[in-house]
Amino acid sequence: MRLAMAWVAVALLGAALSSAPAQGEVKVERIPYMGLPNCYRLSNGTAEVVVTTDVGPRIIRYAFAAEGAENVLAELPNDVVTTEWGDWKPWGGHRLWLAPEQKPRSYAPDNAPVTIEPVGGNAVRVTAPNDPRTGTRKEMLITLDAAGTGLTILHRVTNTGVWAIEAAPWAITIVAGGGMTILPQEPYRSHDDDVLPARPMVLWSYTDFEDPRWTVGKKYIRLRSDERAGTAQKAGAMNKQGWAAYLRKEILFVKRFPYEEGATYPDYGCNCETFTKGSFMEIETLAPLRSIAPGGTAEHTEQWSLARNVRVGTTEASLDAAITPLVGAPALR
Repeated sequence: MRLAMAWVAVALLGAALSSAPAQGEVKVERIPYMGLPNCYRLSNGTAEVVVTTDVGPRIIRYAFAAEGAENVLAELPNDVVTTEWGDWKPWGGHRLWLAPEQKPRSYAPDNAPVTIEPVGGNAVRVTAPNDPRTGTRKEMLITLDAAGTGLTILHRVTNTGVWAIEAAPWAITIVAGGGMTILPQEPYRSHDDDVLPARPMVLWSYTDFEDPRWTVGKKYIRLRSDERAGTAQKAGAMNKQGWAAYLRKEILFVKRFPYEEGATYPDYGCNCETFTKGSFMEIETLAPLRSIAPGGTAEHTEQWSLARNVRVGTTEASLDAAITPLVGAPALR
């Protein structure tokens, strides 16, 4: 029954949104993408986003709308992770998990169709079926600004089980390889001005700051992907600045997200993490840990943007000068 309802919703959405919008509005159309026949593309003429309905909820593409523009997100149609609950596919792109990471819960396959419905003229809501294995239901409300590259993603997890769970929505974006993740340090203050710690930074057992993919500076922590490097690297932090960025081929992808003072975050206090292995790179943000009662929900919001022709030079000072105007908006609250 739910599968039938999913395709009814898809058909109604296609009929409702088939006509081209007026200037300053968002066009939504059904397209095939990456071997998935029932994807939806939202475009405002400057930027575009492609959302899956055959699997998910997933965002599989985010790019400038110009013909031939490269996808900022990775495309991994053939990758498979085998779990005791079945095969899970990364696909690339953007997904919603629950923290803390656990096997098999985190890797529960999301291979079933999702429902999709229009919200206003510039957004869609995609909702996965209830998952009896995890006792949760996931959804994303994806809103493209009428102009520019701004994209807002509200992630929501509902507890469909019979007892409370402690978890946090975890928004994970796999970006196209060959670039560099940029995480802000806390504003520098001398020992004479401040003797207290500024924030926690969290390392994994395989984190190695002698690895040349890392650059740790006074203002930024940077992690490069390198297809020749077969070992994994990961780090996380309490990111009070509320943004993380990824630079590839002079395109800067920025994610903005909240920081909640006094909240308990997963992974020893992280609301932002990054991971790489070979050309694979993830930028991850996390909500605070909550006790989610049966029928209750937990939410987490990200705002995305893109910028072209971002030339950062070779020093931290030149990097700072190039990106500060592009990432300086206040953090989400």
